[in-house]
Amino acid sequence: MKITFHGAARTVTGSKHLLRLNNGRQILLDCGMFQGMGKETDELNRTWGFEPSEVNLVVISHAHVDHVGLLPKLVKDGYRGPIYCTPQTAEVAELLMLDSAHIMESDAIHANVIRKKQNRELIEPLYTEEDAKRVPELFVTVPYNEHKQIDENVDLLYTDCGHILGSAAINLTIRDNGKTTHLTFSGDVGRYGDLILRSPEPFPQADYIIIESTYGNKRHDVQSASADQLLQHIVHTCLQKKGNLIIPSFSVGRTQELLYLLNQLDNEKRLPPLDYFVDSPLSVHATEIVKHHPECFNKRVSDLLKTDHDVFSFPGLTYVVEAEESKRLAERVEPCVIISASGMAEAGRVKHHIVNNISNHRNTILLVGYCEPTSLGARLKRGDKEVSIYGEKYDVLAETEHIDSLSAHGDYEDLCQWLSCQRPEDVKKLILVHGEYEVQQEFRDRLMHKGFKEVIIPKLHEMVGLND
Repeated sequence: MKITFHGAARTVTGSKHLLRLNNGRQILLDCGMFQGMGKETDELNRTWGFEPSEVNLVVISHAHVDHVGLLPKLVKDGYRGPIYCTPQTAEVAELLMLDSAHIMESDAIHANVIRKKQNRELIEPLYTEEDAKRVPELFVTVPYNEHKQIDENVDLLYTDCGHILGSAAINLTIRDNGKTTHLTFSGDVGRYGDLILRSPEPFPQADYIIIESTYGNKRHDVQSASADQLLQHIVHTCLQKKGNLIIPSFSVGRTQELLYLLNQLDNEKRLPPLDYFVDSPLSVHATEIVKHHPECFNKRVSDLLKTDHDVFSFPGLTYVVEAEESKRLAERVEPCVIISASGMAEAGRVKHHIVNNISNHRNTILLVGYCEPTSLGARLKRGDKEVSIYGEKYDVLAETEHIDSLSAHGDYEDLCQWLSCQRPEDVKKLILVHGEYEVQQEFRDRLMHKGFKEVIIPKLHEMVGLND
């Protein structure tokens, strides 16, 4: 039995791990899109490293684009088997894929206008909305903590990982060549004491563990300070400078956290009376899905719902869906707060808002999540004075700020706590994915000090043997 890492290998995006059993059956864990990898991004997303039509099963951990974003292309390129996920993931993933396809088609049209003027080769999107519509037909949903036989010799168990709505660790029990092997893939591990969701739960003892390592060398700031930090940026930008606060935000997870914090400030009578916009169709619909799944909320939010029926709403909030309404935001004179996707500022409407606001010193661009090092968000976060957007150069005169305490990824303490239910001496191999290589090296040292005897950091397309 072998597993090959076709994404999120010494980098943070593109999660795709192909498990090949001794009987030849192939199981793909996640099917994510690469993001923010500069000029390499498109080629990475067009090159599988395997043949989609030969994959027998797909098992998804959660509905973030770097974990499900290439499902439409997988089906387009020949995959016809089932796609397993939690019920909440199925709801969110369907929206996300359609939105991703729409954005790619729209961005291709916009980019091709410029490319045509420059006599450059025109580009094609990775997939279309029609491709995305074919994926949900293959979804097979499995609730948390219910055992499901997904192949003749493979059972699946999902355990809550507390990262976003529906996120789960994938626990596989594999009977192969007379041996029973337990393999766990973390997906993305959330934070203990999350603002909205339940904390990650323990999982069965595993022989092999594949674990994300995004913040394997970092401790996060306390989340309780996030509301105060957000308020400071609103006051400084909108009240003192009379400018706009632009917040690139992931549609699933981060946007709901921001709305929850703004609602909290309003409940405390501290929220400035401004106009607040959520400008992303995906964010709008994802928020509605989150509202319909209170069973995933932690006790604090569940208790709050007894007195506040909508913890994601407050006076002054407007959800923007239509493109024309989004474009009209550029004509506004009054200061406002705009929350828009994507979180790395690599695609979607937020890029247009950045274009419209980046060269005015009154405005602020506030980064509130992880940004791949070569992404637009990362370039703004590190203080670049000039950036390229849609092939054109812009001077960065707006302030660029960041709040790191809002991460939905666990830090090294959260990751170690998630692993604390395991006996390290019984884990044959611990494999680090979804992290930058320097971070992973530090995390490997920490894990080996905790007793895990073999910690592996695979390269892209590297194969690792199991049951060797």
